[in-house]
Amino acid sequence: MRTGLTKQEKTTDIWFDEKEPLIHIRTHNTDLKKRLAAYAGQHPDQCRQTDADPDTGCMEFEIRKGRFSFRLTAPYSEERRNAASKAAKKHSGNLTHPIQKDVL
Repeated sequence: MRTGLTKQEKTTDIWFDEKEPLIHIRTHNTDLKKRLAAYAGQHPDQCRQTDADPDTGCMEFEIRKGRFSFRLTAPYSEERRNAASKAAKKHSGNLTHPIQKDVL
């Protein structure tokens, strides 16, 4: 969707306080909007869309605390990166599309 906004202007704001039972989310992120809209459709008692701006593509949601989470992941160690790389190279023959060997 063309909105006239730069990528820097397409933000996601998530805010909540310790008192209220809801988390407020305002986002331009397409994947997050789709996921929240689907969740709101399946669980209207837990999440609802509160606003949408068709000009900018921004949508706002309220979701109950405990239904939304942040996942923190530790960075991969060099050893783990190397092991994953070797495994991917070893199993590249299982791909459905042939790899152009001269490109690699």
